[in-house]
Amino acid sequence: MRSRNGLLLFAVLGGMFLAMLDQTIVGTALPRITTELGGTGLYTWVVTAYLLTSTVTVPLYGRLSDAYGRKPLLLVGVVLFLLGSILSGAAQSMGQLIAFRGVQGLGAGALLPLSLALVIDLFPPERSGRVQGALGGVMALSYIAGPFLGGLFTDHASWRWAFYVNVPIGAVLVAIIVWRLPHRPGHGGARPDYLGIAVFSAAISALLVGLTEKGIDGHTWTSGPVIGPIGAALALLVVFVLVERRAAEPIVPLHLFANGTYSLVNVASFFTAFCMYAGVVFLPRYFQEAHGLSATSSGLHIYPLMLAMVVGSAVTGVLISRTRRYKPWLMIAPVFLVAGTALCANLEVGTSTPLLVAWMALIGLGMGPMLSGLTVAIQTSVPLRYIGTASANLTFFRQIGGSVALAVAGTAYTSVVTREAPVHGMPAAHAAATATVIPWLGVVGAVVALLALALLPRVDPQGGVRLDGPAPQQDLVAA
Repeated sequence: MRSRNGLLLFAVLGGMFLAMLDQTIVGTALPRITTELGGTGLYTWVVTAYLLTSTVTVPLYGRLSDAYGRKPLLLVGVVLFLLGSILSGAAQSMGQLIAFRGVQGLGAGALLPLSLALVIDLFPPERSGRVQGALGGVMALSYIAGPFLGGLFTDHASWRWAFYVNVPIGAVLVAIIVWRLPHRPGHGGARPDYLGIAVFSAAISALLVGLTEKGIDGHTWTSGPVIGPIGAALALLVVFVLVERRAAEPIVPLHLFANGTYSLVNVASFFTAFCMYAGVVFLPRYFQEAHGLSATSSGLHIYPLMLAMVVGSAVTGVLISRTRRYKPWLMIAPVFLVAGTALCANLEVGTSTPLLVAWMALIGLGMGPMLSGLTVAIQTSVPLRYIGTASANLTFFRQIGGSVALAVAGTAYTSVVTREAPVHGMPAAHAAATATVIPWLGVVGAVVALLALALLPRVDPQGGVRLDGPAPQQDLVAA
């Protein structure tokens, strides 16, 4: 029994690790990929193709898994992800790589939300908090391992191994899913909401295209390639809401947003991503530009932040399991985020290493609890039949929040560098830009997340998965 539980835990953690590792390992290898395959102008689309397909499919996998069970959907996702990984590793041009990254993203959309949902399916409530903490730790660990492995493969083997590394892990995962993961049929449902799927896909694709175009070839927020797709996305989202209100089996059940806990946790997830993506993306850039470090070395230098994320996530999972409460620990996390990001406003070229390590650790201790605690909060706020949908929407809002944060932060970063470089020199300009971007996004994101969490009701009115028993509950205490 213990070995079987270990295999099931690997199925849950392995899916999460594959999806998150890919996002970090490929970024480190991209400069070498561009040099070898050419097509510098297509650089960002290697990332965007994956982001497009994975973000669009996240809610679809979650909703379909509620209707038809996790096992078949997770198996489809892992197989597509592995196929895309193999094809990406064998790509001979940037066009091929972009197309194959899209295939990879089609599979990745299943890995994150279904890993979160499987925790409820496979583990008793008294263990779910610990497992969610482990998932948050795996997410942070992938950020640690990704830059190191990407640099290692690129420098000593081939960038193609940044994709091939997924194959052995994924093969083991497929075997466990096929022979050990139990199949629990979902609640079934009416004919799939094809119109909703089409409108939603078009809306999110347009939004991500507009955000990606921001900063390419000098495009500003008012440039046609930016404002056009974003405007179209907003219009399509209005149409999507109208479609979902009439659908017999909507892909995104709008009535869930009437649940205060559900809505507030998604808001907190969106704004937490502002902090997370700023720290992960712009701190390495500070080390590269202000100190002249390599991409691999810059990734290693943010290990204090990532290790603190692992610790914060794991400890929060244990505390939630022991106290049967999540709100107190979620309320503490944004305080650490505000403190750490605000201190980064003092960042300079000559900032001492001990100080910077302490600041990054504070940021990580704030991020970690949000990764695990928000998942517990949203899964306990909905009926069991919507666990997959709730987990998927949490992942979706996190990814969209990160995409918006990167676009906004990129604008702020570039403007500061442009202003400061002629006066103080390039290294000082990049230090000043980092000191502007991280505190601004971090404080705004953390404060909004804190306000949303402060409004969480003490008693969840909808019922969901109990932290103290297996049955749907009516009296879960958040605070």
